[in-house]
Amino acid sequence: MNRQSATLVLLAFAMLIVSLDQYIVVVALPEIGRELGYSAQSLQAVISAYAVASAGFLLLGGRAADLVGRRRVFLFGLVLYGGASLAGGLAPTPEALLVARAVQGFGGAFVYPATLALVNVTFAEGRERNRALAVWGSAGAAGLVIGVLLGGVLTYALGWEAVFFVNVPLAGVAVFAALRLIPPDPRRDTHRKFDLPGALSATLGVTLVVFALIEGPGFGWGSPAILLSATAGLVLLVVLVVIERRSRDPLVPPRLLANRSLDTAVAIAFLFMATFGSVLYFLSLYMQDVHGYDALETGVGFLLPTAVVVAGSALAGRVATRFGLRSTLVVALSIGALGALALGLSMSHDSSYAALVPGLIALSIADGVVFTTMFIAAGTGVSDRDQGISSGIASTGAGVGAAVGLAVLVLVANRGTEGLDGEALRIATADGLSAAVLVVAAGIALTVLAALPLAIGREPSTNVPCPRRLAAPTPQEPTP
Repeated sequence: MNRQSATLVLLAFAMLIVSLDQYIVVVALPEIGRELGYSAQSLQAVISAYAVASAGFLLLGGRAADLVGRRRVFLFGLVLYGGASLAGGLAPTPEALLVARAVQGFGGAFVYPATLALVNVTFAEGRERNRALAVWGSAGAAGLVIGVLLGGVLTYALGWEAVFFVNVPLAGVAVFAALRLIPPDPRRDTHRKFDLPGALSATLGVTLVVFALIEGPGFGWGSPAILLSATAGLVLLVVLVVIERRSRDPLVPPRLLANRSLDTAVAIAFLFMATFGSVLYFLSLYMQDVHGYDALETGVGFLLPTAVVVAGSALAGRVATRFGLRSTLVVALSIGALGALALGLSMSHDSSYAALVPGLIALSIADGVVFTTMFIAAGTGVSDRDQGISSGIASTGAGVGAAVGLAVLVLVANRGTEGLDGEALRIATADGLSAAVLVVAAGIALTVLAALPLAIGREPSTNVPCPRRLAAPTPQEPTP
């Protein structure tokens, strides 16, 4: 294996680590709640703490990768992520665990865009990059599903602490490999300034908005905390626009806003995580709360979608190269919408796992293909100097989409369950989860429309080839 291939394996491995942690604690939540004393209302905060911190800092992480150095940011994120994982496993109180989860999300917000930027500058745009992103995307898409599977196995065998401890050696291996495989960053270009006011307003604005969206169902949409958070977040985002217009070196360069491929990728990423990204959460609840699966059985139930997602992601690069991004996305999303429809209709209180299989397969194929292809679109036509921030923009779209999707779909899923218990609650829960997945099907169908602005053709119209990036770096162009 040559150095370039080994670097790709490393970046895919790092993406897998960060991706799986978004859902690895889902199956462990009941045990975490019992041992640390969370209430039913506060337990969801274990998921929210990670999601809020991750979404809020992705833009900062992406821009830092461009200006400070992709290797430096990548290593910083991995060390922070591994340390927070260790703290999470050792957490003696609910508050300590929430802090650890937030720091995990903060570390992930640096690793995520750095890995994507490193892939994009290491491989030339077009066929070569598409194949590389298929490997990277396979790891990312599979990580979401593997997280549930691994979380079930570890919780059943070793207890909930294991879902945090497992990240420590994984991050350690990635740090060691990065020091050997990724060349040191060049000296920073002093002509490029870090837009600190823009970074702070973007980070705080997105964080507050995402917090309001995630915690709104629990606190109540009219509660002072939610109204204040949402209002302050929106004001800060307006301030961001003003700052960006006046900045000499803005956080988000205007030239990126004119990139149709990136704009479309952000919209797709938002809708993807609001729909596909929410299904795993509701499937886990369906298996445990409706059919009484334990943590291990729930994890095993995700073996099939894991395999299919990996296969879909692996094929996405070649398919996109041959048929074009738009055609690939439209077909994959159409299959996904049909799969979600079939899955939602089969999620009754008395159905079997076998009844879920057709919908699961179709949805998982689309999941893998769309995840990879939307990030191919995000890097299309973007210069190497902006790959970090473009990755951060697309990732932020995905993070906010996950928050919006979960906020809306939780309301749908919980409707009609108030005041019930026993068998009546089980039936109502199944009906609510089924309704949520049917809404997901409609959302995926809407995503097809979002994909239409992409250019038609086998190669993106904005194709700007770049040389391989494992050569010696130059002072003008930061390289990994």
